[in-house]
Amino acid sequence: MSQPASSLGASSSPRPATGRVDVHPRGFGFLVVQPPPSGEVLSAFIPPPELASFLADDVVTATVSQGADGRWSASGLSLLQRPRQEVYGEVVLRKGATYLRIDREVASSDWPLEPGGVEVQHGDAVVARVAEGKVVLTRKLEPGADRSIERVIARHGLHRDFPAEVLEAARSARALPHETGARRDLRAVPTVTVDAPSTRDIDDAISVLPAGADGALRLLVSIADVAQFVTEGSALDAAARERATSVYLAGHVLPMLPEELSAHWLSLVPSEERLCLTVELRIDPEGRVTAADVYESIIRSWARLNYDEVADFLDKGMVSAPMEPVRDVMPWFRAAAARLEVARAGRGGIEMAREEARFTFDTETGQVSGIQNVRPTSAHKMIERFMVAANEAIGEWMLARGLPGLFRVQDEPDPLRVADLAAFAHHSGFAAGFGGRLTPLALGAFDRQISGCTAEPALRSVLRRSLGSARYTGVPSGHFGLAARWYLHFTSPIRRYADLVVHRTLKKYLRGHRDFLNPDPAVEQLATHINTRARAASRAEQDRHRVLEARLMASHVGKVYAARITRVKPFGLLVQLDDLLVEGVVPTDSLKGGPFQPDARETSLVGPKRTFTIGMMIQLKVVSTDEVLGRIEFSIVE
Repeated sequence: MSQPASSLGASSSPRPATGRVDVHPRGFGFLVVQPPPSGEVLSAFIPPPELASFLADDVVTATVSQGADGRWSASGLSLLQRPRQEVYGEVVLRKGATYLRIDREVASSDWPLEPGGVEVQHGDAVVARVAEGKVVLTRKLEPGADRSIERVIARHGLHRDFPAEVLEAARSARALPHETGARRDLRAVPTVTVDAPSTRDIDDAISVLPAGADGALRLLVSIADVAQFVTEGSALDAAARERATSVYLAGHVLPMLPEELSAHWLSLVPSEERLCLTVELRIDPEGRVTAADVYESIIRSWARLNYDEVADFLDKGMVSAPMEPVRDVMPWFRAAAARLEVARAGRGGIEMAREEARFTFDTETGQVSGIQNVRPTSAHKMIERFMVAANEAIGEWMLARGLPGLFRVQDEPDPLRVADLAAFAHHSGFAAGFGGRLTPLALGAFDRQISGCTAEPALRSVLRRSLGSARYTGVPSGHFGLAARWYLHFTSPIRRYADLVVHRTLKKYLRGHRDFLNPDPAVEQLATHINTRARAASRAEQDRHRVLEARLMASHVGKVYAARITRVKPFGLLVQLDDLLVEGVVPTDSLKGGPFQPDARETSLVGPKRTFTIGMMIQLKVVSTDEVLGRIEFSIVE
């Protein structure tokens, strides 16, 4: 972790600082400080004795000082705020006393445990509530339960269950009927949903009205009207706001809304009337969206289709049995997607759908059984184009009317990150040639260059890191990766709170409300909260993925795979297997011919006689796995 001395000035004299505690599994930690006004982040080393009584994410005051080597250290920590409410751990019995060995990414020491009348034994896995200097048992896991799920949920402050009052509010919301009222009636319009067969929370449906005499067709994207059933300020709304997003933990879902609503009453299931918000886009023969209309509607899905059968139609003209009721309009879906693709290609940016590693699970035991590389089909790309077009159109529509919104923005990437991407491409056998600045069109050209190649997954991993994360904000600006002037999220209100907020603003405007505060400080505060929860959800999903990778690869120890170096760190090479998309590490101290040190930009690990550079192809052998840490260790096959 970088520790720029400039963050707290050049002086090495001790000084007070406030920051957040970051715990390392090896028993030490860092105090992450971000002092205004510079905005630079400093991390000061916390030795194990200083860390013992603190948890990850604690906000503390401390004294920081800079050593002769330029590194900062922290001492005299004092707690200011403890956002963490629960921890996961395993029971330890010592000399008649009961302790909890807390997840080592959360705490470096064992804490006294109050069982609260529950009988516990050494090694039991429990979830406990954090109290002053101790933890109080709230739930003991059943024998055979997947401990990694509970560890990840508690580690990232996620919520497994809904309180009783929220579940009661969900049942009350189901009592509200799906009535037409003053809504536009689209039940006679051929409408379909396209999702994975396992999807339960279906929140978007599509329709296409054929082209008229001027050649323009109309694409209708209808989204579940969650705001009609989840009242702002209610217990149901408060729970959704706190969670901010559904979390997908590979075989386990933590929904933003109770399943009674998300998977049933709000879901756009076939043959059932559902209330929606619809955006209707007029798309001319050249793929330009020349007009957009937004209105409250009622729909009835004519067919629930999956990606594979839609891809079979788009690619081969095959019509499945569920597709029969809408077979006459299916060619117009293809036409709409092709038009939008042409327009997208003309402005640059990247395709968001990408190859992913997905786990398979045994239907009887629920245990992970394998890992598959899933490439996006033509159907995935079609739906992506429709949803991106709808989100862009809503953003434009709201800005034209002066409405506040939660915009999704992504800044132009830093030139040094672009240089790293170009270096990775070069060592992978590709010529990037971005020049001094990466533009959306240059990004689009590079996207097409790497599409379909063996190195594509590793290249896209580095590409996403180079582009940086998108974020929510109330201040509208562009989305670089999509080459969009304005962009927001409108299409998944069952799963994302940001979309629900946009829906509420739209509905107020459609019903005559005009007294909006823009800019609205409350919107920016909400954006900050959603960004925090979205990052926690993403880290949890990554942790769960790494745990399952390690669990699967435990049976592959000794096997050899082709791989590429994706990152360079002082502790080793981060690598990704070509065939399985599994990631792991080659420790620096296992490399022959050392010592090795990373270069200034951490693009190469340099030794006296050899250098390892990002993008290099190498042969690797699986050496060991650690499921708790989600770590796979490799060695290079010379």
